[in-house]
Amino acid sequence: MPDRNSSALPIRAAPAFTNMTVFRIFTAALLALPCATLSGCTTTTDSGAVGATRPQLLLVSSAKLDQMAAQSYTKLKSDSAGKGALNQDAAMLQRVRAVAARIEPQTEVFRKDAPGWHWEVNVISSNELNAFCMPGGKIMFYSGLIDKLHLSDSEIAIVMGHEISHALREHSREQLSQAIAAQTAIDIGTALLGFGAGSADLASVGYEKLVATKFSRTDESEADRIGLELSARAGYDPRAGISLWQKMLQASQGGGRPPEFLSTHPAEENRVQQIEALLPTVMPLYEAAQQKH
Repeated sequence: MPDRNSSALPIRAAPAFTNMTVFRIFTAALLALPCATLSGCTTTTDSGAVGATRPQLLLVSSAKLDQMAAQSYTKLKSDSAGKGALNQDAAMLQRVRAVAARIEPQTEVFRKDAPGWHWEVNVISSNELNAFCMPGGKIMFYSGLIDKLHLSDSEIAIVMGHEISHALREHSREQLSQAIAAQTAIDIGTALLGFGAGSADLASVGYEKLVATKFSRTDESEADRIGLELSARAGYDPRAGISLWQKMLQASQGGGRPPEFLSTHPAEENRVQQIEALLPTVMPLYEAAQQKH
């Protein structure tokens, strides 16, 4: 799915700083982060079979983000409809909504309130390889993802489970909270050490390129785990996760991508390895679900 934290903060004109200076600023900022987390650590989901109980820093309102997401989703639908690109393929729309109808009830395993969200599923006609689930259950698929990769229903379910997992875990809310805490820590650190705005900018770039991307890779791996369980519980073959990411790997070849430690998404090879490791956990869930369908 598309990188959401790929942009770096601009660097204002400033005198040259040594690596040690930047290191001291950055270290001071990171040491301040635990203090910022004391009043906001919780977890948004139950663990499920795959385990998802990592403490999360949540400093902003969930209701506010849900409202913003609903407004953004409505605008996206309106803009797409105006271009004649919304829900143009009736058969594809039916497929995607059928998958969602089976996955949505399974979200109760991780969040009791999630099945009662105002779920919505639509498809945009576009060559883009993309899909997402906004906070509150607003799902959008792009036709290019399904057409270009020739996705099976099980592969669609793997993608959808992954995207729904971001909403269940409120990763957008968490990343916004992390950004607020980090910026506060950087401001405090530079003030305590007596450095200027230029140093703060360099520290911000360091945070963006190294720490923030790690948060995002953690989110992506977490969504892979939860999404795999959701799709298996819905009766979709979790082994499709392997074929999906093999297709994604083939699609990405030749495009050039940054090293994984500077990327907001795990390498496809690592995602496949994680899925293979989780199969003994989720296959019994899939087999039990198959008996019901």
